[in-house]
Amino acid sequence: MDLLNLIKQRKSTRAFTDKDVGEAEMNKLFEAARWAASSYNGQPWRFIYANKNTNPELYEKLFNLLAEFNQAWVKSAPVLMLTMARIKYEKSGETYNHAWHDLGLALGNMYILATSLGISLHEMAGFSAEKAKTELNIPDKLEPVTMVAIGYQGDPSNLPLDIYKMESSERERKPIEEIAFNKIFNGGEDKNK
Repeated sequence: MDLLNLIKQRKSTRAFTDKDVGEAEMNKLFEAARWAASSYNGQPWRFIYANKNTNPELYEKLFNLLAEFNQAWVKSAPVLMLTMARIKYEKSGETYNHAWHDLGLALGNMYILATSLGISLHEMAGFSAEKAKTELNIPDKLEPVTMVAIGYQGDPSNLPLDIYKMESSERERKPIEEIAFNKIFNGGEDKNK
C-alpha cells in the first residue's frame, strides 16, 4: 500500500470492537512516536495509557477524566491514553513553545502506523486537564494535551443514534487551494479560510 493511500484511510472511529490491543502493538505505536521530529530534538511527548483488561484501575481513572459526551462512546475502546507535553526544554530550561506541535508530530506517526496495523485512534480534547494533573500526580513540567481512544474498528450501529450519525457521515476535507498558497495575502482574502 502506498503511503498517501494509507494516510487517506486513517479515520478517527468512535466504534470499537472488544478485540484487545496488546503490549506488542502499543510498543510499536510508541516506537513510531519516538522517532518523530522535534524542535532541538526535545522529544517533549509523554503518554500515560491503560488497557481495560490488564490495568482496569488506571483505565477507570483515565475514563473518568473524559467529558460525558466522550464517555458515551469511548467505553468500548480497549485502551485509553493521555498525551502530555513538556513545557520546558530539558537541557536549557527555556520555554518549549513548540511542544504541542512536536507532540502532534509524534501522534501523527502513531496514527499512520496504527492505520497500517488495522488499529484506530481517536483523539479527544473533551477531558479535564486539571483533574488529570491531580488524579495522576502529573508533575508541573508536563501539560496534559489530549486523550486518545485506541482499538480496532467496530460496528457503528452499536453507538447511540446521535453519535452513529456523526460516525456514518461522509468524511470531508478542504481542497488544497483553501489550505496552501503560493502568494502573499492581499487583504482581500477571506479571513475565515
